[in-house]
Amino acid sequence: MPTINGMKDTITPASMPPILTYKVNPGTPTLKLPALACDSHVHVFGPAVRFPFAENRNFTPVDAPKETLFALHRKLGVGRCVIVQSLTHGFDNRVVEDAVAAGEERYLGVALVPPNVADAELQRLAAAGFRAVRFNFMTHLAGSSNMDEVLALTPRLKVVGMHLQVHFESSLIHSLGPLLSRSAVPVVIDHMGRVDASLGADQPDFAALHALLKNPMFYVKVSGIDRIDPHPQGPQPYANGVALARLLLQSYPDRCVWGTDWPHPNHTHVPDDGVLVDALARIAPTPSLLDKLLVQNPQSLYRFAS
Repeated sequence: MPTINGMKDTITPASMPPILTYKVNPGTPTLKLPALACDSHVHVFGPAVRFPFAENRNFTPVDAPKETLFALHRKLGVGRCVIVQSLTHGFDNRVVEDAVAAGEERYLGVALVPPNVADAELQRLAAAGFRAVRFNFMTHLAGSSNMDEVLALTPRLKVVGMHLQVHFESSLIHSLGPLLSRSAVPVVIDHMGRVDASLGADQPDFAALHALLKNPMFYVKVSGIDRIDPHPQGPQPYANGVALARLLLQSYPDRCVWGTDWPHPNHTHVPDDGVLVDALARIAPTPSLLDKLLVQNPQSLYRFAS
């Protein structure tokens, strides 16, 4: 089975100037979110003096700590959240664990671990509020994964009540999809499989993603409208990305979740999180769909205690 190799860094981490990946003052959305609305995909970075960045990272972000994330969610009207460990911090999941502990059971985590992680560490992470582990299959990210090893891990994830989250380039849907169907636990696909939204719903990569979701073991994050359609201008920002997200939600209303992807690492531009929230009115145009996307589906998948 394939191994997708990450690209090596061409400059040393010490020489990387910090990159601002998020708007310090995002717009206030006009859309009022339902109570307990969940932002199912964010990251936290630092503060680096307390949570050092990984040596093999491919960029250095400015600090985006939990306090900034919590303030953003208060502004957006978000009541729950899932924080995904970033390769910026590598396998040291303490930065997410710290944020989850401060989130008073309204924040949960997704860890990064090696495929040969010890059972005791999986049990510890699960007890600390981690609900999944994530693996990357992206050529621009170091540390990409071997599918044989990932699949061998999934029975052990099942024991501790975790699922599998995967991030891959859109062209890999055709080879990875059939392999991921062998997972012993549910599989969550990040950012709509990173398809090119300008190619529409009939493109082979999106068609393969849509077909894969017929398998009830698969979920998809309809996050990343700004990644698959990097056009924030106009009266309907990210229109092509919104169209694909809406189609996925209408087709699979019980297996879609949404996230801002704050603070937007490795991006083509700096999105406005208020704009991303307002786009939900077009992705989920009825109150029932919005509630499924933001409340019911995250509760079913992540099992919030409060």
